[in-house]
Amino acid sequence: MSTPLLGGYRPGDTWLHRTPAAVKLVALAVLSIVVVTVRGPGSGLVALGLALVLVLWSGMGWRLALKVLRTLLLVSVLVAGYLIWQRSWALAVEQVSDLVALVLLAAVLTATTAVDDILEVVTTALGPTRRLGVHPERVALAFSMVLRAIPSILEVARETRDAARARGLERSPRALLTPMVIRTVAQARRTGEALHARGLADD
Repeated sequence: MSTPLLGGYRPGDTWLHRTPAAVKLVALAVLSIVVVTVRGPGSGLVALGLALVLVLWSGMGWRLALKVLRTLLLVSVLVAGYLIWQRSWALAVEQVSDLVALVLLAAVLTATTAVDDILEVVTTALGPTRRLGVHPERVALAFSMVLRAIPSILEVARETRDAARARGLERSPRALLTPMVIRTVAQARRTGEALHARGLADD
């Protein structure tokens, strides 16, 4: 069974659960911009500390948080190794801390907010764009598909890594990336065909 996306919704009565979805989405957007634009390993560690505090307050539990982070382990190791090799330790700490912090912040959002509430906010926010030819419902559908696709891709990455490890090829980029790309593209094609069959991708 795959790890729920970024933690998955957990009903509760924390102040984060009671905060409107729109407020949390705006806050996540602002925090994401700050995390990305403020440079230096110190800022990354501060962002990571803030994210850990919010994980604690959200009630999502450390076990689930660790499961979410486990899916990032391979990417984090690759990013850190590349940056240490090509740039510096400081940049590696900054980038990996930023990445983990953003994923944890998103996990807090999805753990304390029902997907339907998020999609309702997206649809409402895009309402004024109807006159420009935008279909808010379709944007919301695309948003929900992304939410569903990310854990599937992470699961494919995990299975591919396990298969490569079983063959003693865990250090081969080709053994890791080629099957993952092929399976991901095939999955995307199946999704596209399903949408087309339902008349949702004809325009």
